Amino acid sequence: MKAVGRNIVIKKKKEDTVKKTDGGLMLTGKQRVDIRYKEATVLHCGNDVKGVEEGQTIFYDKNASHRLEVDKQVFYVIRDVDVVVVL
Repeated sequence: MKAVGRNIVIKKKKEDTVKKTDGGLMLTGKQRVDIRYKEATVLHCGNDVKGVEEGQTIFYDKNASHRLEVDKQVFYVIRDVDVVVVL
C-alpha cells in the first residue's frame, strides 16, 4: 500500500489513558475533549510530502483522519498539513 500526493498512511497509537475529572467522572482517551492532537506512527508518505518520513512518530489533528481497512487491518489516512509535530 502506498500513499499518493500529499497523503500519509498512519497507524494510530492505542490510548489507554484514563483521566478523572474534578466531578469524579472517569474519562477514557476517546471521551477527553481537552486533547486536540493524537499520536501515530507513519507507515508511508506520498511523493509530495516534505519533512515526514516512514517510521517516524507524529502528532496530528484528531479530526483529520479517514479510516481505511485493508485485509482486516485498520489504517488511517491524513494530509501532510494535519501533522503538527514530528518526533
